[in-house]
Amino acid sequence: MEAIGHDSCGRGDAARGSVGRPAPEARVHFRVTRFIMEAGVKLGMHSIPIATACTIYHKFFCEINVDAYDPYLVAMSSLYLAGKVEEQHLRTRDIINVSNRYFHPGSEPLELDAHFWALRDSIVQCELLVLRVLRFQVSFQHPHKDGGEWLADRGAAVSHSAPKANWLTGVSLQYLLHYLISLKNWLNRYSWQRTPISVTAWALLRDSYHGGLCLRFRAQHIAVAVLHLALQAYGVEVPADAEAEKPWWQVFSDDLTKPVIDNIVSDLIQIYTMDTEIP
Repeated sequence: MEAIGHDSCGRGDAARGSVGRPAPEARVHFRVTRFIMEAGVKLGMHSIPIATACTIYHKFFCEINVDAYDPYLVAMSSLYLAGKVEEQHLRTRDIINVSNRYFHPGSEPLELDAHFWALRDSIVQCELLVLRVLRFQVSFQHPHKDGGEWLADRGAAVSHSAPKANWLTGVSLQYLLHYLISLKNWLNRYSWQRTPISVTAWALLRDSYHGGLCLRFRAQHIAVAVLHLALQAYGVEVPADAEAEKPWWQVFSDDLTKPVIDNIVSDLIQIYTMDTEIP
């Protein structure tokens, strides 16, 4: 088992090649997390278990070199483990069949033969490996939480980002929802209604799990950063922000700084760059 240093764990600069392009391992992780998201949706998982599966996967490969283990096997085990952590238990048989259809579209469910049982044993054994590598620390704080339909009721299922999957059924938000409600009260009604700020912020937050932002930045900071980017994308300004004692985003998080926001936005842009380059 080849370990890697914590200092290089998912850093934005470390994820780029010598000419500013994503490094090969970043591309691998992008593809595999896209698999986790699509498989999670097909398995009927809610947004938090899917986010936990992505975080488990990224955290594992912060500890272990990507060449040491099959990333897709780690991804399948991450889905299985995340279901337990978030109390949305999955059957290994369902994970295997959904994964098989992902890699072999149109194929029939696998027979319960020696190959199937070997796959099942591999997932279970890999789950134990992941737990040991992560020292059984597999509970995470996300920028959002399940529980309501606030965004779903506002058409938040629309997203043009990868993967083309809807996580939004039954979703409410923790930090992001709280910030959105406050922001809505600050803006005039016309500005809020004519721009899909909440939908865009949620899509940005969801897509951030293609990379390692969830490990490098605090949940509150990611939530504010995606709001900041959504406002910039539509040219919406927070009223009286220029005259205020501190910027609007620092009202939400006292310890947040502009360089941190810029770093989060930069990493998000890198993720979308990979989305355009990877089939």
